[in-house]
Amino acid sequence: MSDQTSVEATTPYDQFGGADAVRALVDRFYDLMDSDPAYAGIRSLHAASLSGSREKLHLFLCGWLGGPPLYVERYGHPRLRARHLPFPIGVSERDQWLSCMKRALADADIDDALRRHLEGAFARTADHMRNADIQG
Repeated sequence: MSDQTSVEATTPYDQFGGADAVRALVDRFYDLMDSDPAYAGIRSLHAASLSGSREKLHLFLCGWLGGPPLYVERYGHPRLRARHLPFPIGVSERDQWLSCMKRALADADIDDALRRHLEGAFARTADHMRNADIQG
C-alpha cells in the first residue's frame, strides 16, 4: 500500500467553499436584487423582507450544490416549479434572475471553470421555472 491517499472527487459545494461561501453568494444576490433597479421586476415578486427568501435559497443551494440537504430536512422535497407557480415567471423575470445571480457569482471567490459550470446549471434551472409568456 502506498502512503499516498487518493484524491476524492469534490462536490460543487466543496469547491465553492461550503456553507459560509454559499451564504455570501445568497446575500450578494439578494443585496443586488434589493438595490439595483434592473432587478425591480423580480424584486416585486418577493415579500417586503427578503430574510425568508435568503434563508430558503441558502438552505436549497447547499443541497443543490452537493452539500448537506438542509432544505429537504426542513421543508421536504423542493418541488421548485410547483413552489414558483404562484409567481408569473416569463423571459424577463428569468433573465433578471440570471443576471443578478451571474453578478453575485462574479463577486464570489471561485475559479472560472466552476463559475461557468454554475452559470449553465442556473440557466437551465431558471428556464425550467418559466410559467408565463412561454412560446413554442
